[in-house]
Amino acid sequence: MDIIKVSGKSRTSAVAGAIAGVFREQQHVEVQAIGASAINQAVKALALARNYLAEDGYNVVCIPEFVDVEIDQKVRTAIKFIVEER
Repeated sequence: MDIIKVSGKSRTSAVAGAIAGVFREQQHVEVQAIGASAINQAVKALALARNYLAEDGYNVVCIPEFVDVEIDQKVRTAIKFIVEER
């Protein structure tokens, strides 16, 4: 499964559209962000995506969890949001 990666410069509406699109196809999405600004953008995108999906009759929830990610041979802690139907 692909993970939607969000940066601090990501456009929330574009990320929200991607989240909603993947969810409609797979009924499950994972969104990953590292750093405060990226997490901020991810949470805003998740809120928007929840509204988009509610219009289609889906009631989704987001479950956050910490994950370790290796970037340039260094381990960083990211937050992963699992999006699934309630």
